[in-house]
Amino acid sequence: MRRIKLFFAALVCLFTSATVCHADDMPIPAAQLPAAAQAFVQQNFPGKTIAYAEKDSEFMKTKYEVHLNDGTSIDFDKAGNWDKVDCHMVAVPAALVPAAIQQYVNTNFAGAVVVKIDKERHGYDIELSNDMELKFNHQGVCIGYDD
Repeated sequence: MRRIKLFFAALVCLFTSATVCHADDMPIPAAQLPAAAQAFVQQNFPGKTIAYAEKDSEFMKTKYEVHLNDGTSIDFDKAGNWDKVDCHMVAVPAALVPAAIQQYVNTNFAGAVVVKIDKERHGYDIELSNDMELKFNHQGVCIGYDD
């Protein structure tokens, strides 16, 4: 009985240490980002540089997080496709906001700009400069909001 308990304790320790070590974010040089991620930064944030990049390798998924010198943070999938862009209180590049979403924001929240955009399963979550959080489907139709 004691051997069984010891075996299970060792198994739990091994699994826990492997999971903790494997799930940690690992800083990487910007040159190790996928080419698509590097091109995205150059195209959409001209004049900005990558201050910090990290690679997060989870069980079956790899993600990258990039922080630019102006404070912007961008999440990418393993292929280098953007998933989330957070510019804090500055407008995200217009090319990233679907036209229907931008039109809705202009019509219903005059003067506010999109400062964060996040691709989700249902469509997009956005945050405006007035702290409103909106949810849109893939067609750009508003399906919910928080204030």
